[in-house]
Formats: sequence, structure tokens, C-alpha cells
Amino acid sequence: MRWAALRLSTLNRMLLTPGRGLTQGFQNPEKQRVFHIHEACSPIHMNQVRDKLREMIGISTNWRDHVKIMEDRKSLHRFLAKSQNGLPPRRMKDSYIEVLLPLGSQPELREKYLTVQNTVRFGRILEDLDSLGVLICYTHTKIHSTKMSPLSIVTALVDRIDMCKKNLSPEQDIKFSGHVSWVGKTSMEVKIKMFQLHDNEYDPVLEATFVMVARDSENKGPAFVNPLIPEGPEEEELFRKGELNKGKRIVFDSTSLLKMAPSAEERTTIHEMFLSTLDSKTASFRSRVLPPNAVWMENSKLKSLEICHPQERNIFNRIFGGFLMRKAYELAWATACSFGGSRPFVVAVDDIMFQKPVEVGSLLFLSSQVCFTQGNYIQVRVHSEVASLDNKEHTTTNIFHFTFMSEKDVPLVFPRTYGESMLYLDGQRHFNSMDLPMTLQKDYPWSPRETALVGDQQSSETQCPGKA
Repeated sequence: MRWAALRLSTLNRMLLTPGRGLTQGFQNPEKQRVFHIHEACSPIHMNQVRDKLREMIGISTNWRDHVKIMEDRKSLHRFLAKSQNGLPPRRMKDSYIEVLLPLGSQPELREKYLTVQNTVRFGRILEDLDSLGVLICYTHTKIHSTKMSPLSIVTALVDRIDMCKKNLSPEQDIKFSGHVSWVGKTSMEVKIKMFQLHDNEYDPVLEATFVMVARDSENKGPAFVNPLIPEGPEEEELFRKGELNKGKRIVFDSTSLLKMAPSAEERTTIHEMFLSTLDSKTASFRSRVLPPNAVWMENSKLKSLEICHPQERNIFNRIFGGFLMRKAYELAWATACSFGGSRPFVVAVDDIMFQKPVEVGSLLFLSSQVCFTQGNYIQVRVHSEVASLDNKEHTTTNIFHFTFMSEKDVPLVFPRTYGESMLYLDGQRHFNSMDLPMTLQKDYPWSPRETALVGDQQSSETQCPGKA
């Protein structure tokens, strides 16, 4: 199975030219483009992103104005297109945005992003990525005849976030760049890259792929978005990759362990793990003992509870998706740290589905669990559910998948029940969807990938180490 997964991953890299990695070490920071951009593009500051979103939606910062403003947005229904053909096509460069997070030049911003280890809080970065992804989509769908957008654009899926550095400095500026890379009828894929200033050059840090969906002005039903016209072979390849990503998500969902039985090889894996935990001194299937350097999966859990206050609401007065990601990541990090006994570093964020919105005033329950380990890698799954203050019924809202790398080898995790066995296999699937590292290095702890670049960098630059 591992060989097949690696073979498929290699094939995907051959077919999908613009991979997940980022170019690094640009001699000219202005060349940080995913495609050719001829117009000048001045970065906006990260603290302006939410202001621009509020301006596009017409949302007040005053919580008490929420009901009136949502009532006013009903009048925007007349601007919604009856079909996608009624909307003007857009180019990738039309939605391209650069955003500056001036941690170095504006030290007063640092405390919000600072960890006790004097690095940058990755949870805060997740919040910024989510806000930027939404702004990019509003830019793609902007109607010039009206100041406010008739669309409600929400995050549907974090398809992938790949890191290529273990630590970020809180004393150097960070720059984000992103654009719409693929469009369906009511959904959009967004590519975002992140760089940090080092020796007067912006070095790559991560690449993220988000999927956003458009809803009507009251966020009650789907709405059409502008079609995307790729220009040139590089953009056509990027668009084709977005189409293939959609197909992969459909296949992955259809083969979910919640819908289909494990494969024969997976069943063998679980059975062999079960046999390895039987007590050799007895002839009983109930007498279970752990192998050396192993932990029962049930002992790898951490839980938390959040009260969802208005402070964390998004522009539609639901809880901000970036806030949910930050809380889930921080709990997952604590779980990986407690389990591995050393400081973990995030490697990838994978397949975050936003199944249901979280209302202001909800009780948010987060449950984090190590579901797979290999070497010094820890796969953590976080389950998110909510309950209203006057309703005891719990509803699942999100499932988060995080891959961490520990500073040292970690114990094996063993399932005890059938349900835990399915969690183990699901974690293994997410882990095996990535290329395994060949070497471990201090700054780039996994192997570089050989993928061609898009735009004017082409293959003359080195790709950011990442996972497929």
C-alpha cells in the first residue's frame, strides 16, 4: 500500500506541474508571482483585510446592528446572477492580492503572534490565511456597479497547508500572496503562499489551498460566481490541477471508512496489531498487553471547551472559521507535545471540512487524539462539536487533521476498539497521502520535491520542500 501511495504521489507530481511547494530565495521580491502580473501590486497590511471585508459586505463592527444589517442585505438579491453565463469572466491576476504582516517594521504587532519559544504562533497564521482567502474570493466576484457584494462567501474546506520551515521569526516581516486558481459554478479554489523576510529576500514558508463557496446575500442558498479564464499554459495547468483536486476530493469522500469497509491490506494491518497485543501467557482474546514503547490510543486524548463570544464572530455573525482553526491547532499541538514528550513542529494541515456554521453563543467542544504515529511523526485528529446554551444536543461542525514532527521518535499508538481501529486507519491514510521524508535537516526537515514552477521563475528556482 505504501509503495502504491508513493507511486500515485509521484504520478500526480508529474501530471500536476504546479505542485504544493513554494519557490525560495528570490533575488527580487517583486518576482513572487504565481503567474505573470504586469500591473503593479502594492501590498495591503494584514490589519486592513477584515476592514476591506466589512466594506465589501457592509457589516458593522457593532454587534447590536447585526439584525438590521442582515435585513438590509435582502435588497442585494437583485444583483445575484440567474446563471453563471450572466457573469463576466475574470482572470487569475484580477484576484491577486499581496498582504504584509509587518512584524519586523511594526514591533507593536508582535505580542499577538508571539509564542513562549520566541517564534510565531501558527494558529494566528491560520486565522490570517482564512481571512485572506475570503477577501481574494470577494475580489474575484466584485460587482463594480455596487459597493457591497451580494454574495456571502464562506470557507468550505482547507484542502491542504504545507509548511517548509520549522520556525518563523517574530522579528521579520511576513508577506502573503494569493489568487483564485480554479472556479466551479458556486465554488472557488484559492492558492495562498506565505514568505518571510530574510537577508533582504522573501523566503518561502508555506503554501495553502482553500475551497470557498458562494451563498446568496442572506447566506441561505448557493449563488453563482464569475467564471475563471486561465491565460497561458502555466495558468491552464494550475486550473487543471484545481479540477483534478475536486475529483480527488470526491473519490476520497466516497472511499471514507464511514461509508466503505477497510481494504484487505488495512484489515490485515489491524489484525496484526491486535495479535501483537495479546498476552502470550493466556489463550484469551480479552487479555491485552501493550508492546514495548507503545501507548493505547484512548490515553492520547485532550479536550477543551470554548464559549463562543461575539468577539470571535465573522462578517456574517457566525464564529470566524480562522478562530476555530486556531483553537483546534493549539489543542492538537498540546496533544502532540504531551504525547511525544518534546516540542512538535507542524508539517501539514489536511482536509479540514467546515460542515456546519458555529453560532455566536454556542458551547464549542474540541476533542483531540493521536490517531497514528511513525518514527518522529504524529498524526492528530481534532473533532469539533457544538451545543447551544439551552439545548443539550451536540452537533459535529468540523474535523481537523494535523501532522506534526517531534524532535525525537515517539511511541507507537495502538487502537483497542474497532472504532479506534478506524481512526487509526483514517490517520494512516492522511499520513500516507504525503511523500515521506528522505532526510531530516534543521531548517527544511523533509526532502525537496522536483516540480516545475509557474510563471517567470520556471524550473530555474528551487522548490520549497513540502509534501504532496
